[in-house]
This record gives sequence, C-alpha cells and structure tokens, in this order.
Amino acid sequence: MAIALILVLGFLGLAFLPQMWVKRVIKENSRERAEFPGTGGQFARHLLDEMDLVNVGVEATKSGDHYDPESKTVRLLPQHLNGRSLAAVVIAAHEVGHAMQDATGYGPLAARTRLAKQAHNIERIGAVVMLAAPVVMVLVKAPAIVFLQIVAGLLILSSTILMHLTTLPVEFDASFRRALPVLKAGRYISDDDMVAARRILKAAALTYVAAAGVSLLDVMRWIRVLRP
Repeated sequence: MAIALILVLGFLGLAFLPQMWVKRVIKENSRERAEFPGTGGQFARHLLDEMDLVNVGVEATKSGDHYDPESKTVRLLPQHLNGRSLAAVVIAAHEVGHAMQDATGYGPLAARTRLAKQAHNIERIGAVVMLAAPVVMVLVKAPAIVFLQIVAGLLILSSTILMHLTTLPVEFDASFRRALPVLKAGRYISDDDMVAARRILKAAALTYVAAAGVSLLDVMRWIRVLRP
C-alpha cells in the first residue's frame, strides 16, 4: 500500500509540478513595466525585422505561445503580445528563437514539427483502441486479444509522452542558443533582470515537459479505468 501511494504521488508530481512551476515563473514576471519601450509583440516584430525575417508574421493566439513553421508565424498569448512585462518580452524572444531555427534549417525543429502533427492523431487512435477493448471482449470472448489491444493503446498514448520529451533539445536551443544571446547582445534587458530572464527562458523550454506530464496522467487514468 505504501509503495502504491508513493507511485501515485510520484506520477501526480510528474504530471503537475512542472506545469505549476512554469506558470509560477511566468506569473512572477508578468508585472507591467512602463520603462519597456514596447510590447512583447512589438519586440518580436523588431527582432524579426533586425534578422531580415520580414516574411514571418506576429499575431495573437489563445492556444499557447508558439511558432508555426508552416505559416511562418510567431503566435503569442494576448497578455504577451500586448503586454510590457519581462515575461512578455522574454517569451517573445524565445518564440523568435524558433523562427531563427526555421530560417537556418535547424533539423530537430523540422523533426519536432512532423511529430507534433502526428501527436493529435496518435492520441485519438489510442483512445479509440482502449475504448473498443470492452466491446471486443464481449464479441470475441478472448481476453488475450483484449489484453493485447489495451497494451497497444497504452503504447500509442505513451508515445505522445516521448514526443513531448524529444522536443526538449529544440526548446533549450531556442531559449539559450538563440534568444538569450540576442537579449544580451542587444542589451534589451538590464543586468538586474537577467537572472529572471533565464528562469523565464527555462520555463518556456520546459513547457513541453509539463505537457508530457499531463499525457502521463492520461495514460495512468486509462490504466485505472481498464484494470480488472
């Protein structure tokens, strides 16, 4: 019983702690800064123009800050697009870092883009496979087949966790090999803000770890529902 409780707490920690930390770091640095000359969206536009990436657009989104390689667009949440906070500026730089990766033909970004396209379909297939398990058991009365079906479904769902984790190198590259040098070289933020900026860049990079934790929780929920 104690081991089971430890495992449950461990899974919950993996699912929620990264997400909570990311949100806390961003919230701590979301205070409006009147001394900043522009918003996160304006800063993204400035950086893109400075790098001759004039074909890359900047627009608002409700589905999380991200860069879309297909439409060549940096998308920012409204509070980051229109805000003048440290979080807005640094997150804008991070997403521009992805545009820089795209412009230089950074291979891992292209691989991540392909995986991201497949992730949604993989999750749907996994859910259908496991939802069909009880029906198959009734129709064919073969527990072994149902067991294999459940295992296949869990493997499909677990693959989405792997997809999220394999994006880490892409995210850290955008944060610390692209955005951070740009922030430093242009002296866009003060030395006093640099420690906080590094934490924001780390939080931006770890967003996918938080997503992997949520996927892990989904897998554990399915295991609980389908166990005998």
